[in-house]
Amino acid sequence: MNLTPAPASTPTDPYVLSPDRIRDAPTTLRESLKHLGPGFIMSAAIVGSGELIATTALGAKAGFVTFWVILVSCFVKVALQLEFGKNAIYTGLPTMQSLNRLPGPRFGPRRTNWSIWLWLSLQTLKVLQVGGIVGGVALVLNMAWPVLPVWAWAVGAALSAALLIAAGHYGWVERGSLIMILLFTGLILLSLVLLQQTPFAISGANLAEGLTFSLPPETVGIAMGAFGITGVGGDEIMYYNYWCIEKGYAAYAGPNDNTPEWATRARGWIRVMTFDALCSMLVYTTVTAAFYLLGASLLHAQGQVPEGYAMVETLSRLFTATLGPGAQVAFLIGAFFVLYSTLFTATASWARIFADAFGQLGWLNVSTQSGRERAVAGLSWAFPALWCVLYLFIKLPVLMILLGGIATSVLLLVVVWAALQFRYRQLPGNLRPSRAYDIWLWLSVLAILGVSVYGLWQVL
Repeated sequence: MNLTPAPASTPTDPYVLSPDRIRDAPTTLRESLKHLGPGFIMSAAIVGSGELIATTALGAKAGFVTFWVILVSCFVKVALQLEFGKNAIYTGLPTMQSLNRLPGPRFGPRRTNWSIWLWLSLQTLKVLQVGGIVGGVALVLNMAWPVLPVWAWAVGAALSAALLIAAGHYGWVERGSLIMILLFTGLILLSLVLLQQTPFAISGANLAEGLTFSLPPETVGIAMGAFGITGVGGDEIMYYNYWCIEKGYAAYAGPNDNTPEWATRARGWIRVMTFDALCSMLVYTTVTAAFYLLGASLLHAQGQVPEGYAMVETLSRLFTATLGPGAQVAFLIGAFFVLYSTLFTATASWARIFADAFGQLGWLNVSTQSGRERAVAGLSWAFPALWCVLYLFIKLPVLMILLGGIATSVLLLVVVWAALQFRYRQLPGNLRPSRAYDIWLWLSVLAILGVSVYGLWQVL
């Protein structure tokens, strides 16, 4: 996607950096809060099948003892996200254009960087993963209202996502994500509060046990899997650039003219972006922790470790047995918004990143704002239709999600390599971070490399 300034683009195009849009970053907490947004979309994307299934399964199998794994997983990977967000601010470039500037072999008529071709090849499995999310939304809706079959709910879920995204721009995606975050966070936390009125109530001793940093041998495999799938993943990290640019962070910093004034503005908007990312981390860590605690308290003592979306049905039945039908309704509504928020943001994110990639490959002309918007609108219809068809033919949502998880393990390696290139080869010297940040970045890199290698070893 050629998003460098061009006469055909309008001044309001967020992908065009022009001096007339420059503004100083806010310096107070109150003003900074007004500029949050990309993190809302990230949170809505992150909290999905992994949190609903893998996290709850880990709690059901291990009890409270591995609670710390979830907390560390959500915290340690944010540094890579920040490196991508910073790259968007100081270059103004979306993810695929940034990848196309990296070193390495280049293939095809347009001499496109190898990382884009590898990313594209992995999407054959990632398509299955989001198809599994469509199936998950349909299954939860069918549990709540069995009057319609699962296939009808799947079609409705895909159609509604396309309708909501195709005609909307950044502001609508941000508001929709925020609404769903408030709903699923509130309902899942309500479920946790209601749990305290039952014999399964969580005690302070339970929480203390979960923070001892011990890892029983029988839980290593599922703990590593949960570490890989919870928190911010490779997909969300690559999407984050688009939301940072469309929110205006890059445009407000302006083109890099190597002046101290630009460095001051860029540092200010990087600070806002960091605050946005940390607020996002707080949200998805809270929800992920709540799912873990539900599994550890409701299922572990009974020796129940349901697989896949059976987890949703089992938890909803346990809530009914302990608190009555009202609690089941609250849990199912929360589970629906957890899954649907992923479908909603995936539609918006896939449309943007594929339009960008197809532009780099020369398959679409998206060099102008109007061309890019047409491509995004068309792909917003194409992908939900594809996901729905795949689910209706395969009908194995859990397997589809697991296959996508394999692709995620490889994708994380690409993200790590790109982040290190951004940090040590592209970052302007006047934006160099502190030593503490670099330590955090390397902890993130080592953790992700370890999980990715372990995941691939398990598969192969």
